[in-house]
Amino acid sequence: MAQKKQKRKHLKKKLLHKYRLVVLNEDTFEERVSFKLNRLNVFVLGTLFAVFLITFTILLIALTPLKEYIPGYSSTALKREATDLSFKLDSLEHQLSSNEVYYERIQQALKGEINSQEINKDSLFAEFQKDTAQYDLMPNRQDSLLREKVAMEDKYNLFETASSRSNFILFPPLTGTISQGYNQSDKHLAVDITAPKDTPVKAVADGTVIFAGWTTETGYVMIIEHPYGLTSVYKHNSSLSKEQGDLVKTGEVIAIIGNTGELTTGPHLHFELWSEGYPVNPTDYIDFE
Repeated sequence: MAQKKQKRKHLKKKLLHKYRLVVLNEDTFEERVSFKLNRLNVFVLGTLFAVFLITFTILLIALTPLKEYIPGYSSTALKREATDLSFKLDSLEHQLSSNEVYYERIQQALKGEINSQEINKDSLFAEFQKDTAQYDLMPNRQDSLLREKVAMEDKYNLFETASSRSNFILFPPLTGTISQGYNQSDKHLAVDITAPKDTPVKAVADGTVIFAGWTTETGYVMIIEHPYGLTSVYKHNSSLSKEQGDLVKTGEVIAIIGNTGELTTGPHLHFELWSEGYPVNPTDYIDFE
């Protein structure tokens, strides 16, 4: 015990023993600066300086662009670019999903898997007439003023938009004889048109080719998407002159009449017209003769 106490006293004396640090002029040996120090003071000051230096270095790297030069850290521009690419990827995935649903509907249309739904307008009107007392069909003052204002604007409007649906006219794909007409009960949602060999098939309106290829049952097929939710389908062609993604104009040649596919008995064009995903009778809109 006495030996341990002696060692502690010796260590304490050693740590607290005072030293004098003197700065002298080398030529005149004149004392310029002097400090009184001991080992404990030097150790404490050195530790504080080391802690300050480490803290300053960490803050300098964390709060300045210097961290970009350290391996493992990514630059701010790279992070921003990665975020933008992430948003674009999400948008593309959403668009791809929408396209897949759309093309699935087109395939169902080609295979005849879409059932048309008929609505009896007369029965709906009769149901409405049962109790007309609860409906106020008289226009109010605000409605009358709005109608009058719109009528005056249309009266002096000298320019009609070319994209107006009322002015949207369909061009006949070819001129010939209809061998089989549109019949929903027989699930023949098209018209078959016969014409001489090598007769060109033309686009009924401006649009974009969304399908151009071969199917076993209907041979060479082309599907064109038009404005106002219209889609035209051309089947049993002998050849196609447009590819998927091409833009076509009204009356432009897109194929040659043929007799390809299993479901055909002679050269003809199987033409379908769809509106908002539902089949319509093409003869209601196009004169084929």
